[in-house]
Amino acid sequence: MTNKNVDITPESKVGAILNAYPELEDTLLEMSPAFSKLKNPVLRKTVAKVANLRQVAQIGNIPLGELINKLRKEAGFDEMHVTESEDTKGNEPEWLKESEIAKSWDARPVIENGEQPMARVLKELNELESGGIFELITPFSPAPLIDIARQRDIEVWIRKMDDTTVKTYFRKG
Repeated sequence: MTNKNVDITPESKVGAILNAYPELEDTLLEMSPAFSKLKNPVLRKTVAKVANLRQVAQIGNIPLGELINKLRKEAGFDEMHVTESEDTKGNEPEWLKESEIAKSWDARPVIENGEQPMARVLKELNELESGGIFELITPFSPAPLIDIARQRDIEVWIRKMDDTTVKTYFRKG
């Protein structure tokens, strides 16, 4: 039965959707192996509360419209037209210079242990000096962190190295 109080749009939070439509967890898990992290109770309590479907589509490397409309269909909603998010993976920005990387952190072991790296990354971004670059290494695009950084006027660029390694560069202006 559809819960009309929780709509499924690009800005909907994953946690709210899964609370209203628990059956959609299986649908998400089928769509991308990256979503298997939702099985981790720590990440489920933290990331799912702040991550919206636009961010989750980036993490899962799934077209946003495909993700939204698959979930909407399973929940009994009509399809909706969805505009894709901006590309953060285009040409390397001029400001990205290896010599300017003030700090690099590989968060993959932390994430694999079921912990949430957001607090540490935000601390690193707060401590970053103007013009400095922080390199974050994760197994997927850290979409919620990217949005927070942009809200703080921090430039962001992503480089997908392979299926298990994404480097995200944050530059404080």
